[in-house]
Amino acid sequence: MKLILTILLASILTLPVAAQNAQVTISNGTLEGTLNASTGVNSYKGIPYALPPVGDLRWKAPQPPANWSGVLKADHFSHMPMQKRVYDDMIFRADTMSEDCLYLNVWTPTRSATAKLPVLVYFYGGGFLAGDGSEARYDGESMAQKGIVAITINYRLGIFGFFAHPELSAETSYHGSGNYGLMDQSAALVWVKKNITAFGGNPDQITIAGESAGSISVFAQMASPLSRNLIAGAIGESGAMIKPTLPAINLAAGERSGSNFAQMVGAKSLTDLRAIPAAQLLNDASERGSYRVTETIDGYFLPKSPVEIFEAGEEAHVPLLVGWNSTEAPYQAFTQGGMPTPENYAKKVKQRFGADSTIVLRLYPGATPDEAIKSATALASDNFIVYATWKWAEMQAATGGKPVYRYLFSTPRPEAPGTPAPANKMPPTMVGASHASEIEFALGNLASDKVFPWTPDDYKVSATMENYFANFIKTGNPNGSGLPKWTPNTKGSPVVFMNIDVNTQLQPETLRARYLFLDKFYSK
Repeated sequence: MKLILTILLASILTLPVAAQNAQVTISNGTLEGTLNASTGVNSYKGIPYALPPVGDLRWKAPQPPANWSGVLKADHFSHMPMQKRVYDDMIFRADTMSEDCLYLNVWTPTRSATAKLPVLVYFYGGGFLAGDGSEARYDGESMAQKGIVAITINYRLGIFGFFAHPELSAETSYHGSGNYGLMDQSAALVWVKKNITAFGGNPDQITIAGESAGSISVFAQMASPLSRNLIAGAIGESGAMIKPTLPAINLAAGERSGSNFAQMVGAKSLTDLRAIPAAQLLNDASERGSYRVTETIDGYFLPKSPVEIFEAGEEAHVPLLVGWNSTEAPYQAFTQGGMPTPENYAKKVKQRFGADSTIVLRLYPGATPDEAIKSATALASDNFIVYATWKWAEMQAATGGKPVYRYLFSTPRPEAPGTPAPANKMPPTMVGASHASEIEFALGNLASDKVFPWTPDDYKVSATMENYFANFIKTGNPNGSGLPKWTPNTKGSPVVFMNIDVNTQLQPETLRARYLFLDKFYSK
């Protein structure tokens, strides 16, 4: 008998930890997630935060989710939004795609509804054309282990999330259309505000963050009257809705674009457009030249241009941590594939900047091949996304009334095994930290990316960056024990930034003349 009891006890103790579950009750019903016993983190995946935006709800503002009875299994990722395969580095853990995509995922280190932990809501990037909250690089478990309730959300993409049309505008009380993907994000924030206490989160301590289109989204949510009072802090990684980086267009231009698309696909009415199957609509919109994603100044989510909102000091008055990577774009994006000789570089500068080319060549010199490569890389990066992000930091420091912490991420990924040598004797495309390469570092998810042979130095940089982010989410200040001191910018203070690398250090801004020139150039 003693032997039998011993065997039974041993069997119980060796049950797989994945079998453990965790229940929580929110406003719409009871959820059952999973507990990772090795980390103590509870995860709840595929939680509906709005009704499925299908049928008559296609191209409408998100509606509150329906209640359910019984227990909803929240142990797997929901459908990813409708999208084409745009970026090779996006690896989704969701295995289905649908127009029914408005779900979110929660990682929390507690089941106590009185814990009052800080909250992170992360928006994925992908140019508003691709992305999903299931990507491993956005996983919230590492942040949860630092005492944070971490959330990723899905939002509508492409034509499903940003289509404007005169008939759509006529349907709304505000006589505008478009921006449905951004309204999805705002609806998710409303859901978080209402429900996060049940997961141990503090509804008054919500920090929003994102990279690329996700960073542009953070900027937009700070500007929008729908969201700016829902957040306590913001983190932007490379991107803001500022010319030339996906600026919002006026409603009339958005409606014209929508009408042209409808004519192109033979849809004579909004009813016809809503009747197009999702897969066909995605294919039609993906044809070259048929549809271009743009946000609109719709009079509702964006009552006026975001730049005007920030300049007037009408944005969210919250601490901001914002920055970009050292090589956001390769020099080829500026030289358009040509050899980066001084002659080719100067030619491209004259083509791009015309009468201002003399100023540009002084600010971005290219007298030698090495200098031309360096300056072409800087111009490609600045025009792509750096200038817009810099402008965001400037405006928030001037009118936001709260600290702005600026960074430059400079750690390049290690070379992946099997990387081919440059063809035609061209110099290497990337020298520095490329666009989106900081995500795994910032969220503590290097180990999830098996492509790169990460080094101890990489893990050191990741620990530094994640701790800065975690401290900021908790207190609005990234500083903490064992980290180089990060001085913020406020109105009138010297501009400094944290250069995040193996030897992370605070540095003064030295390229301000470039950004001031671009500020004038893009304001014309």
